[in-house]
Amino acid sequence: MEEKELKKHQSEGTDENISETTDNDDEIVETDAAENAGKDGGADDETSTEDVQKESVEELKIKIEEYKDKWMRNVAEFDNYKKRNARLWQDAYNEGISSVVLKILPVGDNLDRALGMGLDEKTENGIRNIKRKFDETLKSLGIDEINPEGEKFDPNVAEAVMQVEGAEEDESDTVKQVFEKGYKLKDKIIRYAKVSVVK
Repeated sequence: MEEKELKKHQSEGTDENISETTDNDDEIVETDAAENAGKDGGADDETSTEDVQKESVEELKIKIEEYKDKWMRNVAEFDNYKKRNARLWQDAYNEGISSVVLKILPVGDNLDRALGMGLDEKTENGIRNIKRKFDETLKSLGIDEINPEGEKFDPNVAEAVMQVEGAEEDESDTVKQVFEKGYKLKDKIIRYAKVSVVK
Protein backbone atom coordinates (compact mmCIF):
# COMPACT_ATOMS: atom_id res chain seq x y z
CA MET A 1 0.00 0.00 0.00
CA GLU A 2 2.75 2.40 0.93
CA GLU A 3 4.71 1.47 -2.16
CA LYS A 4 1.76 2.28 -4.39
CA GLU A 5 1.29 5.67 -2.80
CA LEU A 6 5.00 6.38 -3.14
CA LYS A 7 4.95 5.49 -6.86
CA LYS A 8 1.86 7.58 -7.38
CA HIS A 9 3.46 10.51 -5.57
CA GLN A 10 6.64 10.18 -7.68
CA SER A 11 4.55 9.96 -10.81
CA GLU A 12 2.72 13.18 -9.89
CA GLY A 13 6.06 14.91 -9.18
CA THR A 14 7.36 13.91 -12.57
CA ASP A 15 4.27 15.34 -14.26
CA GLU A 16 4.73 18.57 -12.36
CA ASN A 17 8.39 18.75 -13.45
CA ILE A 18 7.39 18.12 -17.07
CA SER A 19 4.73 20.82 -16.82
CA GLU A 20 7.23 23.31 -15.32
CA THR A 21 9.78 22.49 -18.02
CA THR A 22 7.18 23.03 -20.73
CA ASP A 23 6.17 26.34 -19.17
CA ASN A 24 9.84 27.41 -18.98
CA ASP A 25 10.35 26.49 -22.67
CA ASP A 26 7.33 28.57 -23.62
CA GLU A 27 8.72 31.53 -21.69
CA ILE A 28 12.11 31.17 -23.41
CA VAL A 29 10.47 31.06 -26.85
CA GLU A 30 8.39 34.15 -26.02
CA THR A 31 11.49 35.99 -24.72
CA ASP A 32 13.49 35.15 -27.88
CA ALA A 33 10.59 36.29 -30.04
CA ALA A 34 10.35 39.56 -28.09
CA GLU A 35 14.12 40.14 -28.39
CA ASN A 36 14.05 39.45 -32.11
CA ALA A 37 11.09 41.77 -32.51
CA GLY A 38 12.99 44.44 -30.55
CA LYS A 39 16.03 44.07 -32.80
CA ASP A 40 13.96 44.36 -35.97
CA GLY A 41 12.07 47.36 -34.56
CA GLY A 42 15.36 49.08 -33.65
CA ALA A 43 16.65 48.73 -37.21
CA ASP A 44 13.44 50.24 -38.55
CA ASP A 45 13.71 53.10 -36.05
CA GLU A 46 17.32 53.82 -37.11
CA THR A 47 16.38 53.84 -40.81
CA SER A 48 13.42 56.10 -40.09
CA THR A 49 15.63 58.53 -38.12
CA GLU A 50 18.20 58.69 -40.93
CA ASP A 51 15.46 59.44 -43.45
CA VAL A 52 14.11 62.24 -41.27
CA GLN A 53 17.60 63.69 -40.86
CA LYS A 54 18.22 63.58 -44.62
CA GLU A 55 14.91 65.35 -45.26
CA SER A 56 15.79 67.99 -42.65
CA VAL A 57 19.21 68.58 -44.24
CA GLU A 58 17.63 68.95 -47.69
CA GLU A 59 15.06 71.40 -46.34
CA LEU A 60 17.83 73.43 -44.66
CA LYS A 61 19.84 73.49 -47.89
CA ILE A 62 16.80 74.82 -49.77
CA LYS A 63 16.23 77.50 -47.12
CA ILE A 64 19.92 78.48 -47.20
CA GLU A 65 19.73 78.94 -50.98
CA GLU A 66 16.55 81.02 -50.61
CA TYR A 67 18.12 83.27 -47.96
CA LYS A 68 21.32 83.58 -50.02
CA ASP A 69 19.32 84.57 -53.09
CA LYS A 70 17.33 87.16 -51.09
CA TRP A 71 20.53 88.54 -49.56
CA MET A 72 22.20 88.90 -52.97
CA ARG A 73 19.10 90.60 -54.36
CA ASN A 74 19.04 93.03 -51.43
CA VAL A 75 22.74 93.81 -51.86
CA ALA A 76 22.20 94.49 -55.58
CA GLU A 77 19.14 96.65 -54.88
CA PHE A 78 21.03 98.64 -52.23
CA ASP A 79 23.96 99.14 -54.59
CA ASN A 80 21.57 100.40 -57.30
CA TYR A 81 19.90 102.64 -54.73
CA LYS A 82 23.27 104.19 -53.78
CA LYS A 83 24.22 104.74 -57.43
CA ARG A 84 20.81 106.23 -58.20
CA ASN A 85 21.06 108.57 -55.20
CA ALA A 86 24.60 109.60 -56.12
CA ARG A 87 23.45 110.36 -59.67
CA LEU A 88 20.44 112.35 -58.41
CA TRP A 89 22.68 114.28 -56.01
CA GLN A 90 25.17 115.05 -58.81
CA ASP A 91 22.37 116.14 -61.16
CA ALA A 92 20.91 118.42 -58.48
CA TYR A 93 24.36 119.88 -57.76
CA ASN A 94 25.02 120.51 -61.46
CA GLU A 95 21.58 122.07 -61.83
CA GLY A 96 22.29 124.44 -58.94
CA ILE A 97 25.71 125.40 -60.34
CA SER A 98 24.23 126.00 -63.79
CA SER A 99 21.46 128.17 -62.40
CA VAL A 100 23.87 130.41 -60.47
CA VAL A 101 26.46 130.63 -63.26
CA LEU A 102 23.78 131.59 -65.79
CA LYS A 103 22.95 134.65 -63.68
CA ILE A 104 26.55 135.87 -63.39
CA LEU A 105 27.56 135.31 -67.03
CA PRO A 106 26.42 138.82 -68.04
CA VAL A 107 29.14 140.16 -65.72
CA GLY A 108 31.75 138.34 -67.80
CA ASP A 109 30.11 139.60 -71.01
CA ASN A 110 30.37 143.20 -69.80
CA LEU A 111 34.02 142.72 -68.86
CA ASP A 112 34.71 141.45 -72.41
CA ARG A 113 32.93 144.48 -73.90
CA ALA A 114 34.89 146.83 -71.66
CA LEU A 115 38.15 145.34 -72.87
CA GLY A 116 37.17 146.16 -76.45
CA MET A 117 36.49 149.85 -75.78
CA GLY A 118 40.08 151.11 -76.09
CA LEU A 119 40.64 152.03 -72.43
CA ASP A 120 43.89 153.34 -71.03
CA GLU A 121 46.50 150.76 -70.18
CA LYS A 122 46.07 150.90 -66.40
CA THR A 123 42.28 150.49 -66.56
CA GLU A 124 42.54 147.76 -69.18
CA ASN A 125 45.04 145.81 -67.03
CA GLY A 126 42.70 146.10 -64.03
CA ILE A 127 39.73 144.79 -66.05
CA ARG A 128 41.87 141.98 -67.49
CA ASN A 129 42.80 140.88 -63.95
CA ILE A 130 39.11 140.86 -62.94
CA LYS A 131 38.18 138.92 -66.09
CA ARG A 132 40.96 136.39 -65.46
CA LYS A 133 39.71 135.85 -61.91
CA PHE A 134 36.17 135.47 -63.25
CA ASP A 135 37.29 132.83 -65.77
CA GLU A 136 39.30 130.96 -63.09
CA THR A 137 36.23 130.84 -60.85
CA LEU A 138 34.12 129.37 -63.63
CA LYS A 139 36.86 126.82 -64.39
CA SER A 140 37.00 125.76 -60.73
CA LEU A 141 33.27 124.99 -60.92
CA GLY A 142 33.80 122.79 -63.97
CA ILE A 143 32.44 125.37 -66.43
CA ASP A 144 34.05 125.44 -69.87
CA GLU A 145 33.90 128.35 -72.30
CA ILE A 146 32.51 127.88 -75.80
CA ASN A 147 34.20 130.22 -78.30
CA PRO A 148 33.75 128.70 -81.81
CA GLU A 149 35.15 131.60 -83.86
CA GLY A 150 36.65 130.33 -87.13
CA GLU A 151 35.21 126.84 -86.60
CA LYS A 152 32.52 125.01 -88.54
CA PHE A 153 29.11 126.08 -87.27
CA ASP A 154 27.69 123.52 -84.80
CA PRO A 155 24.05 124.03 -83.78
CA ASN A 156 24.67 121.84 -80.72
CA VAL A 157 26.85 124.51 -79.11
CA ALA A 158 26.04 127.77 -80.93
CA GLU A 159 23.09 129.82 -82.08
CA ALA A 160 23.39 131.69 -85.41
CA VAL A 161 21.89 135.15 -85.00
CA MET A 162 22.86 136.32 -88.48
CA GLN A 163 24.52 135.29 -91.75
CA VAL A 164 27.28 137.41 -93.29
CA GLU A 165 29.27 137.58 -96.46
CA GLY A 166 32.71 136.11 -95.89
CA ALA A 167 36.10 137.07 -97.23
CA GLU A 168 37.78 134.98 -99.93
CA GLU A 169 39.61 132.89 -97.33
CA ASP A 170 36.42 132.23 -95.29
CA GLU A 171 34.70 128.93 -95.89
CA SER A 172 30.95 128.72 -96.12
CA ASP A 173 29.05 127.78 -92.96
CA THR A 174 31.87 128.77 -90.59
CA VAL A 175 31.56 131.06 -87.58
CA LYS A 176 32.68 134.57 -88.55
CA GLN A 177 32.16 136.38 -85.24
CA VAL A 178 31.15 135.50 -81.67
CA PHE A 179 28.83 138.08 -80.15
CA GLU A 180 28.36 136.22 -76.89
CA LYS A 181 30.42 133.29 -75.67
CA GLY A 182 28.74 130.08 -74.72
CA TYR A 183 29.37 127.98 -71.61
CA LYS A 184 28.86 124.35 -70.67
CA LEU A 185 29.11 122.17 -67.59
CA LYS A 186 30.55 118.84 -68.71
CA ASP A 187 28.17 117.80 -71.52
CA LYS A 188 25.34 120.12 -70.53
CA ILE A 189 25.07 123.45 -72.36
CA ILE A 190 24.41 126.28 -69.90
CA ARG A 191 24.30 128.95 -72.59
CA TYR A 192 24.67 128.66 -76.37
CA ALA A 193 27.20 130.94 -78.03
CA LYS A 194 25.60 133.65 -80.19
CA VAL A 195 27.43 133.92 -83.50
CA SER A 196 27.38 135.13 -87.08
CA VAL A 197 27.86 132.52 -89.81
CA VAL A 198 29.42 132.86 -93.27
CA LYS A 199 26.89 132.28 -96.04
